[in-house]
Amino acid sequence: MALSNATLQWHRPGALRFDALPPLSLYVHLPWCLRKCPYCDFNSHERAHGVDESLATAYLNALNADLESALPLVWGRPVVSVFIGGGTPSLFTPAQIERLISDLRARVPLDPGCEITLEANPGTFERDRFHGYRRAGVNRLSIGVQSFQDAQLQRLGRVHDAQQARAAVKEAASAFETFNVDLMYALPEQTVAELGVELEAVLDLAPPHLSLYHLTLEPNTRFAVEPPPVPDADLASDMLDLLVQRTAAAGYGRYEVSAYAQLGHACVHNRNYWEFGDYLGLGAGAHSKLSFPERVVRQVRWREPRRYLEESARGQAVSNGHDVAAADLPFEFAMNALRLADGVPVTRFSERTGLPVTALSKAREEGVRRGLLVDDVAVLKATPRGFDFLNDTQALFLPG
Repeated sequence: MALSNATLQWHRPGALRFDALPPLSLYVHLPWCLRKCPYCDFNSHERAHGVDESLATAYLNALNADLESALPLVWGRPVVSVFIGGGTPSLFTPAQIERLISDLRARVPLDPGCEITLEANPGTFERDRFHGYRRAGVNRLSIGVQSFQDAQLQRLGRVHDAQQARAAVKEAASAFETFNVDLMYALPEQTVAELGVELEAVLDLAPPHLSLYHLTLEPNTRFAVEPPPVPDADLASDMLDLLVQRTAAAGYGRYEVSAYAQLGHACVHNRNYWEFGDYLGLGAGAHSKLSFPERVVRQVRWREPRRYLEESARGQAVSNGHDVAAADLPFEFAMNALRLADGVPVTRFSERTGLPVTALSKAREEGVRRGLLVDDVAVLKATPRGFDFLNDTQALFLPG
């Protein structure tokens, strides 16, 4: 395949040296939702009446054009995972998701065991819809429950109720061998006892994977402008202790800061992020991180859906891209890798950044001295204290 001028710039000589490129994942962003939640800072756009056939077709065509323009950047590289996120991807029908997956398979080599995840919300749940996604080629579902309490769901602006949440999880269990449930804690006026009730509800349903997130008041959200009364740091810490204890007792391993899985059900796609693998992002506002023989590149697609549709049709879906400076790579790597409970082998740093392991030495020595990193030259791993104060641990690797 001939390389365009825009592509050739990433193949010119650079400061890094890779012996082999990292695993590659695909992220596909479907940007619409029924209602924007007050805590959400993702690139999501309200469509109260859902996504009609005309819009879905136009967007799927734009994704195809986007991927075809990006093919020279990833040509021949196998894809280990696909994550279809949003927004609310389950606004798209199983037939539309089947077309999306078929279009991807026609253009890039998906590994035989490729994990294909679809985000779904109980508010868009219909009986047998999840089975339709399974037949379409999705093999992992991620359900945005957030709470099993009706009062909290209303405060969070969710479009489903607790009964719908339970029904969706049960339907997922009947259709998928592995799936995830998202749950939030440190919710407005939540107590430790109330969190215990939430945990009992989700653990009774026994999803293979749990993502347990602390509610944060992100800038440019309604909660940032009108902050609700949320638990203070000490109470939130007590809640986290309860989460860790109860999930461990139920057979879940905490393998990442917010991720808990039964044996064999860790998320392949997210692990690739945390291990500083590559990912090609398609869709409005999607981000990419791609490695080349002598550089690491980040790209962003046009954020507003209408602009994305227009630019993708012209082969210009990327709004901007840049080389990651060699001085920034230790921090970017550590920011991801230190989220993993077991850390990563130090050799992974050279494999994924093209830099010598000595680029980590100063920060690692300081982290060991402060009790934030384990004293093991073969592994980059936070101590229990470093895991609790992860921002401080990651900040050791900032350039300066």
